[in-house]
Amino acid sequence: MAQTAWMDHAWAELGQREIAGTDDNARIMALYRELGDGDIAHDEVAWCAAFVGATLQRGGVASTQSLLARSYLGWGEPLAQGRLGAVAVFSRGGDTTSGHVAFYLDEDDARVFVLGGNQGDAVTVTAMARDRLLGLRWPQQAFKQLTAQALVTTIFEHALKHVLEMEGGWTEDPYDPGGPTNFGITLATFGAHRRVQIEASTIGELKQALRQITSTEVQLIYQQRYWTTAKADVLPPALALMHFDAAVNHGVGTAARILQECVGVAVDGEIGPQTLDACAHTPIYELLQRYAEARRARYRALGHFWRFGRGWLARVERTLERAQSLASEPSKFPTTTGVRPMTDIKAAAAADSATPGLTTDAKWWGQSLTVWGTIITAASTVLPVLGPLIGLDITGEMIRQLGAQGVQVVQALGGLAGSIMAVYGRFRATTRLERRAVTLQL
Repeated sequence: MAQTAWMDHAWAELGQREIAGTDDNARIMALYRELGDGDIAHDEVAWCAAFVGATLQRGGVASTQSLLARSYLGWGEPLAQGRLGAVAVFSRGGDTTSGHVAFYLDEDDARVFVLGGNQGDAVTVTAMARDRLLGLRWPQQAFKQLTAQALVTTIFEHALKHVLEMEGGWTEDPYDPGGPTNFGITLATFGAHRRVQIEASTIGELKQALRQITSTEVQLIYQQRYWTTAKADVLPPALALMHFDAAVNHGVGTAARILQECVGVAVDGEIGPQTLDACAHTPIYELLQRYAEARRARYRALGHFWRFGRGWLARVERTLERAQSLASEPSKFPTTTGVRPMTDIKAAAAADSATPGLTTDAKWWGQSLTVWGTIITAASTVLPVLGPLIGLDITGEMIRQLGAQGVQVVQALGGLAGSIMAVYGRFRATTRLERRAVTLQL
């Protein structure tokens, strides 16, 4: 499940807190101004609705532009069940005019977990009593898209389910270099996500928070820090599952290098156009087998293989089995669920290319090694013969000055270089040529 744009802005404010006394937190005061309430003088004025409204607007969604929490009960479309980023409205005491508003994260039988402002005078994640929930709302302009997305399960959700099964729950094995881990999320990764430095004064509280992490936050961390960063979102489903699992267990950079080794391209840890193109041209079952074997070899080379090796190898076997199953069912995950088909990868790769202008499936002939190789070969071998016919006379005096043998050597070298360029360019060519207007000025 993808995170909405407004939630990106909401998480960016996590930890902002009112300043006691006469001073005010400028970040909180900015929330009032963005809703048109610039006359608010201090950050002690109830600001839960200001937080929701301003972050919605930063994400491109119209808000109620009101400081009343209950104003959101008539905003957008109602939701029958919770969804990450939904606007949740709660009652406050017996007063039917007051309330609290925040963004929905997760829930259990008795509580609803929300990200909101003015919660303990700060932007925090907190649990609200479920019986206080008055309604869940979703932006009207995004409601149709949400309904369509709810009809399918994405390959990311499928792959995440597999990873969570492999990772298990809370562990704090002294032999594990990752340290305390819950659902496969290390304390270091969790701290970076929460923007909390791991030090003596914070480690206890951070460990407790990691133990109590919600499923929504687990999903968010995996999608942002592994799935998207590892480029699993542009790989076909079977390969995406294998690569995502590797990125989680080996690290994103290491997984990228493993994949590059498997498809025979330059190994730099950055998945770009050449890697994606090589993946598109490698038979999927063969690639999955190579990937699995490369992972096994890497595990066996680790110093703590003696302790974790059996589990690691079993994980690879299970992942390979499930990836192969996906490869045999290419229609199981529609391409509209976030993974682009391989026919679209070249266009995506061109957009990411460092070469200016490579944004279409075609390229200008002047960018082709094959064409230039042929031109150089022709110029080196044919031009001395045809030159006099077109007014370019390579005279005997020129040959005497350079030496006949020297001219032959130059011709031979030019022909060889041109031939090599033509052959190499033909083998590496993956894009058709296009005509482009060229103007010559003499």
